[in-house]
Amino acid sequence: MNETNTTDIVEEKQNYFQKLNGINVSGKIEKKNGLNYLSWAWAWAELKKIHPDATSKVYETETGCIYFTDGKTAWVKTSVTVNDIEHIEYLPIMDFKNRSFALEQITSMDANKAIQRCITKCIARHGIGLYIYAGEDMPEEKQEEKEESKFIDKNQIKELMNLLEFKQDKEKELLKKYTSFSNIPSINYDKIIKYINS
Repeated sequence: MNETNTTDIVEEKQNYFQKLNGINVSGKIEKKNGLNYLSWAWAWAELKKIHPDATSKVYETETGCIYFTDGKTAWVKTSVTVNDIEHIEYLPIMDFKNRSFALEQITSMDANKAIQRCITKCIARHGIGLYIYAGEDMPEEKQEEKEESKFIDKNQIKELMNLLEFKQDKEKELLKKYTSFSNIPSINYDKIIKYINS
């Protein structure tokens, strides 16, 4: 192997997280009981497209059980390895309301679902969909764009001021609740324009 190839491999290993973390999973998020979920099958497929050598592992107890227990509840332990970097996660075996099952209520299906969700968390540790676990709904760069457009811009402020110039006090009152035009959330801009023009 020549020096250039070695450098490329080292750079790929260093930057793989950045590449995986940049994948926008917003269109693949499922919502259940107010929480966001990423399909384990989709996350695994995306990971394998970029890193075909990625592997997953389900840890077992010494007796071969696929979950661990404290005698009251249970949890699974899985890992995903990418570029020789293993990330391990634990996840309680939970019902549809995200409450831990009592040990005697756990079925093999419950354990299997927990394993798949836990593997998805491991994949997130490598970058794909990590922002879901931070309570966000956009990748880092998309979130920054979203933050930038949170309030109306200078051109929209000018347009509002021009429209209000010819209106009566009633319409001007509408905007008094804001400390300045620049504090108007961009989501309300179209509604305000429609109201002023009505």
